[in-house]
Amino acid sequence: MTQLDKLFTRLLANPRQSIAFREFERLLTAFGFTHVRTKGSHQSWHHPAAPRPLIIQPRGKEAKPYQVQQFLDMIEELGLKLDE
Repeated sequence: MTQLDKLFTRLLANPRQSIAFREFERLLTAFGFTHVRTKGSHQSWHHPAAPRPLIIQPRGKEAKPYQVQQFLDMIEELGLKLDE
């Protein structure tokens, strides 16, 4: 089991836990999202199968829990798998 697998499993078990923003970005990339643009602190990430972009921004060095939940909901809705 890779680090990303472990991180994803941990998030599924407890989506409200804190996660480092850099780890969140790595997870987005592993699921096939690409960073499209940054405006201020807001980052826009897009997936070819997604009808809308995912907008995220850090809270200090952590990812915001509600945005992690939006990501988890989006990958479940689209049926995305971890690419690595």
